[in-house]
Amino acid sequence: MSLTNYIVLFLSVFIGAFIAFYFKNISNKTTKLLISFSGAYLFSITVLHLMPETFNNENNHVIGLFVLIGFFIQIILEHFSQGVEHGHGHIHGSIPISIMIGLCIHSFIEGMPLGTPHHNHVNAHTHDSLLSAIVLHKIPVGIVLTHMLIQSKMSKARIFLFVVIFALTTPLGSFFSQYISNISGYYHEIMAIVIGIFLHISTTILFESSEGHHFNSQKILAIILGTSIALLSTFL
Repeated sequence: MSLTNYIVLFLSVFIGAFIAFYFKNISNKTTKLLISFSGAYLFSITVLHLMPETFNNENNHVIGLFVLIGFFIQIILEHFSQGVEHGHGHIHGSIPISIMIGLCIHSFIEGMPLGTPHHNHVNAHTHDSLLSAIVLHKIPVGIVLTHMLIQSKMSKARIFLFVVIFALTTPLGSFFSQYISNISGYYHEIMAIVIGIFLHISTTILFESSEGHHFNSQKILAIILGTSIALLSTFL
């Protein structure tokens, strides 16, 4: 993965933090629309790009098992993160350290497939789609996390420290798989785990980002927009 991609991954969280700091009047409704947009895009990229490539081998039943493993890993992680990945950001008092632990493990895992080498044009296109999906997902999560840190009455220095730690985890996952570990031979298994995580997050966003599971016109528009951009990236 190029240095530019590492920087883009890192800065995506800071874009969300910047919005949370300097557009303090951004409403919870607007944030949820951004999350709905990113959820629709994440789900579409998973179905249109990640799944077709990952299941394109003779061990599809094994790959399916790893998708399930990823799905249940995310369920466990959400016991720690309390659902910040899909926009749940209501806490009272100091922010539990378990939230940061859950978020950082989630981010580290989703960054790992980006560090594996590209074997062909299709693989490179999937890599770019995964990168864009993660970046668009990180921005609203950065907003929600930073809002939570501000509401906890934490000093700006500590907020900055936590945002930096969270921003580093996805690039670290990519760096680990690219330079430190010897897991490039398990690309499909790792991608399958990420697919399971993405399926859990995106479907939760689409069905739970509005009160009472009610769809409204603005949310539907955000979902259509996110899906349309993913479709354009596939067929144009």
